[in-house]
Amino acid sequence: MTVKVIKIGEDILGANEEKARANRKRLDTHGVLTVNIMSSPGAGKTSLILSTINQMKEKVKIAVIEGDVASSVDAEKVSEMGIPVVQINTEGGCHLDANMVESALNSLPLEDTELLLIENVGNLICPNEFALGEHRRVMISSLPEGDDKPLKYPAMFADSDAVLLNKIDLQPYLDYDVNAFKKVVTGLNPDVIILPVSCKTGEGMEAWFSWLESGVKNKKER
Repeated sequence: MTVKVIKIGEDILGANEEKARANRKRLDTHGVLTVNIMSSPGAGKTSLILSTINQMKEKVKIAVIEGDVASSVDAEKVSEMGIPVVQINTEGGCHLDANMVESALNSLPLEDTELLLIENVGNLICPNEFALGEHRRVMISSLPEGDDKPLKYPAMFADSDAVLLNKIDLQPYLDYDVNAFKKVVTGLNPDVIILPVSCKTGEGMEAWFSWLESGVKNKKER
């Protein structure tokens, strides 16, 4: 029985990887840089996306996929900004998968998109285990969560291209060791980019925008 359960798990992940490769090929065909944004609930995924849209929408053609267990609250906020968006409700599922993303891609104007932002379900356990077809993975960790999150959930940080340390404006009010956080993260992932930011005040956000713009430019040049 144990072997059978393991094989089922392998089959599920294998099928997801195959679908993710198909998604990636489709996105490459249209020249769309796709970013998978992960974090715990409340860390600031939606705030980051809205700030990014506000700053970059005049220069970059953006589309969004919103992933939540229920509701379309975040997608409605994106839609109000005039951005193409698809809401995925997992109805209890703790992460997005490649099949869900494929369905969302069918409803987006990929031929008129340069940057696709995917807001994954808020969860620090399993989103990184399921490829979506993305080109980059971004992890958001906020100061109120505590500086020990990379120790408790190492896989999420080890598997990201960039880690955004959000709500940095709260540092004077919290017992949070930024240097300790960075040390653990770079120990798990030596190549990661760590960006301290505040979606509320705008602190550090220019570095995030530049990182995205560089990625979009490189995608166009390929």
